[in-house]
Amino acid sequence: MKNHIEITNFNDPNLDLYARLSEVQLLRYAEPKQGIFVAESPKVIGRALQAGYEPISFLLAHQDLDREAVEILEQWEDIPVYTAEDAVLRKLTGFAMTRGMLCAMRRRELPSVEEICRGARRIAVLENVVNPTNVGAIFRSAAALHMDAVLLTGGCSDPLYRRAARVSMGTVFQIPWTYFDKKTVWPSQGMAQLQNIGFKTVAMALRNDSVEIDDPELKRQEKLAIILGTEGEGLLAETMEACDYTVKIPMSHSVDSLNVAAASAVAFWELGR
Repeated sequence: MKNHIEITNFNDPNLDLYARLSEVQLLRYAEPKQGIFVAESPKVIGRALQAGYEPISFLLAHQDLDREAVEILEQWEDIPVYTAEDAVLRKLTGFAMTRGMLCAMRRRELPSVEEICRGARRIAVLENVVNPTNVGAIFRSAAALHMDAVLLTGGCSDPLYRRAARVSMGTVFQIPWTYFDKKTVWPSQGMAQLQNIGFKTVAMALRNDSVEIDDPELKRQEKLAIILGTEGEGLLAETMEACDYTVKIPMSHSVDSLNVAAASAVAFWELGR
């Protein structure tokens, strides 16, 4: 095929986007325009393309030109497809996790909080969740368990980082999301913004002054924003004080807490129905 380009040397400049630029460098690659991200595996790449993200190039191992990959490539015949022997691509960190296919894509301008929340009844808010694996897992739960959108504070890991998107199984391209504006002070201004657009706020926290997660009053609320805090320390004290409700998941066997990704699944299932 005319757009297939063989890579024989790991130092080939065509591999720079995949092999030698960090996530942060890709994010800032085209400043002041939107940057670049790399998606891994045919399923994740396919969902990104379906969501309208523009591909720059594809990278595949020879033996991984399976039907799912071929179906994607057939739709993008003018986009460069770099191929290489497995021995070359094994030098790429984590290539074994990609199911043999990567795609460099252009980022899009993020919508505003108001745009994301328009028409939404149940949203998740992530406060400084820094682990991309947890971010990806939360997105997957949000998409599966009836959340309409996800909002992130500036301290959160980027949902388009390779690991986050992979762990999410591509749901970061299916559920609407955005960051709070950089000028928005969290939690004071961010919480006020949520309340101004009609959301009651729920802090997921280990506090005794809490309501049960299956409290009928929560189910009756037209709009709920479920707020989850950073790994280990949880939500900021100021965030909890500003919330309308505090909810604690009941535990047994003297377990004190769940990982934030696991807690999100429980909360979304119970509060999203």
